[in-house]
Amino acid sequence: MIKLFEPTKLGDIAIANRVVMAPLTRNRSPGAVPNEITATYYKQRASAGLIISEATAISHQGQGYADVPGLYTKEALDGWKKVTDGVHSQGGKIVVQMWHVGRISHNSLQPNGGKPVSSTSRIAGAKTFLVRDDGTGEYVPTSEPRALDLSEIPGIVEDYRKAARAAIDAGFDGVEVHAANGYLIDQFLRSGTNDRTDEYGGSIENRARFLFEVMDVIVKEIGAGRTGIRLSPVTPSGDSTDPQPQPLFTYVVEGLARYGLSYIHIVEGETGGARDFRQGDKPFDYDALHAAYKAAGGKAGWMVNNGYNRQMAIDAIDSGKADVVAFGKPFISNPDLVERLKLNAPLNALDTSKIYGKGGIGYTDYPTLEKVA
Repeated sequence: MIKLFEPTKLGDIAIANRVVMAPLTRNRSPGAVPNEITATYYKQRASAGLIISEATAISHQGQGYADVPGLYTKEALDGWKKVTDGVHSQGGKIVVQMWHVGRISHNSLQPNGGKPVSSTSRIAGAKTFLVRDDGTGEYVPTSEPRALDLSEIPGIVEDYRKAARAAIDAGFDGVEVHAANGYLIDQFLRSGTNDRTDEYGGSIENRARFLFEVMDVIVKEIGAGRTGIRLSPVTPSGDSTDPQPQPLFTYVVEGLARYGLSYIHIVEGETGGARDFRQGDKPFDYDALHAAYKAAGGKAGWMVNNGYNRQMAIDAIDSGKADVVAFGKPFISNPDLVERLKLNAPLNALDTSKIYGKGGIGYTDYPTLEKVA
């Protein structure tokens, strides 16, 4: 048996294999509500050892793209319950990725048309996705944000707590805190997006304060063994920069070591892009990051992601570089990806023109090996 396909545990979550479905935004939840076709999509992919849901907003304020799901209305949570029931009916496990986009949003998506909130009032050099009145989509520049007042931060931390509880009540096996890709928590972490002069800005310790406040309340609410986190040390997504990512993320993972989390999910390189992408004056050392985490007493599963193929995944697990490997786009076009990897079978080609959109085309219509045969 190849170790990649053997069972393991991520904290309190027992999984059947070490192949993880990475979070994948698909823009098919009008009104922020997952629907029947969403349940079909995830159920088809339940052979993954663990599914991490598409990024899901913790609040209306946390919403940044049209037709992405939320965790803050009864209708959305009822929709998610159908998803989790479907995955569990196939013996799978699923966690929700908890999302607050911060400044990567547009006024039209915000409560009462207000400004998006962030660690900063500087606008991001990034775009978001809106749906026109005629139903077609378009990418538009993000709106000017406003920097959060100190008095507002506890309310957002509370939104994370409430969303974590709602996720468990909706049947999720756990949660993944989205602290990557230039969204709100990452905006606080990085010096390029955090120009605050209060206790949430300046030093690494101050910039990481918001992250740890969020982790504190979630772990207290649902337990560390059901809580994971995603980090992307060098990705430039969302116009996110930091000239010294190694000491920043070393501090972060050393702090995370005290919780006893389910897993830590690391994006290596540029999210969805080059694995050797770097910020700062030298390449990021992911092995050193892992070593620092373990030296601090961390025992969570170490999840790696970005551009892995079958052999790379096997080697990562066998060498101890990782405990589990997350695959993104291959899971879009291969609902039976685990079986294909086991057999070293060909993969369906991905139609990139249909990643985002409506209905089942490019979503639930990719064939399994059984149907190909």
